[in-house]
Amino acid sequence: MLKEERQQTILNEVELHNRILLTDIAETLDVSIDTVRRDVKELDAENKLRRVHGGAISLGFTTNSTRNSNIYKQKEKIKIAEKALELLKDGGVVFIDGGTTCLELAHLVPSNIRLTCFTHSLPVAMELLTKPNVTVITVGGQLSRESQTAIGANAIHNLAEIKVDFSFIGTGYVDSHYGLTEFDWDIVQVKKAVIKCSKKTVLLSISEKLNSQHRYKTCDINAINTIITELDPENDLLISFRNHDIRIL
Repeated sequence: MLKEERQQTILNEVELHNRILLTDIAETLDVSIDTVRRDVKELDAENKLRRVHGGAISLGFTTNSTRNSNIYKQKEKIKIAEKALELLKDGGVVFIDGGTTCLELAHLVPSNIRLTCFTHSLPVAMELLTKPNVTVITVGGQLSRESQTAIGANAIHNLAEIKVDFSFIGTGYVDSHYGLTEFDWDIVQVKKAVIKCSKKTVLLSISEKLNSQHRYKTCDINAINTIITELDPENDLLISFRNHDIRIL
């Protein structure tokens, strides 16, 4: 594989999943970790991604601004967020996860709706603070520099003390048989706590993540009540998910 093809694969993976590990990409490309490390270093120098210890993260995932032009598949994520708005009810109590799709949902929350919204994401909290009728409550804990979300025992304990009507969560990987997975153990533990404190859990995911999986399991697919993608609910890519007792929007 040519270097240009290799680097494009790296960019595709980091844009799709927001974060990647050098070991995973080296295995996918069948090259050494040193080769991938050099590629990531070059891409970082070209300002196409950000190099972090052991991997890389997308520019859209790292920006300190809640609005930026580096969001991968932003139109699709906006369409997902627009569908999710149908589930928001005046006076409701919800949790909004971190990540670029959930951030689009926070941006689109109508100014006139009254909500109490919990989040462990700094960008989501900052976006929601622009909504005059939304009470924003942050779930505190150790902050991840990469995702700008609270992780660790404190966050998990705080989530155990609440109950929300809906949680809107993202995922790195989702498969109709294996469920939701991530490569980050700490993120998985927080997501498990989010699902446990939710009456209903709504997964927001672009279709490119369907039928993919990684090493750490967040939950079985049946723990999800609703899946929202940018696709029409009758799209063939969603057939395997329709076999479960899950609402698809």
